[in-house]
Amino acid sequence: MLRLKGQGGEGFNGGDRGDALIEVKNPAARLLPPRGQRHQLDLPVTLSEAVLGAKISVPTPGGPVAMSIPAHSDSGKRMRLRGKGVAAHAGKDAGDLYVTLRVVIGKPTPELEEFLRAKAPDAAPDPRASMLPESEA
Repeated sequence: MLRLKGQGGEGFNGGDRGDALIEVKNPAARLLPPRGQRHQLDLPVTLSEAVLGAKISVPTPGGPVAMSIPAHSDSGKRMRLRGKGVAAHAGKDAGDLYVTLRVVIGKPTPELEEFLRAKAPDAAPDPRASMLPESEA
């Protein structure tokens, strides 16, 4: 937001001019801070997109681009969109945009809840097993 003091409309009853407020929208604002020429984006994806795979639209500084999510993708998976980061200055090419998938469950359907309740709890691998000492795993 930019404030231009005294550049706004006329004041009431002959008062001073107000301030002009200008909102600047930056398409790169959703990106995480850059690391050199590389930029990062945390991208929310649905459970079905992560499990089944999908072709989705990803916002980039140059506009949306299509990206394929491979089936069986976990939250935290990093993918690179070459040359889709913020454009460099002095005629250099744009850097890469690294997309980190963040699986968002949202409100589960009753069918999904029923499926998960019916699934045998010992059939699923423990996602925290590598965090435990070997004697507890």
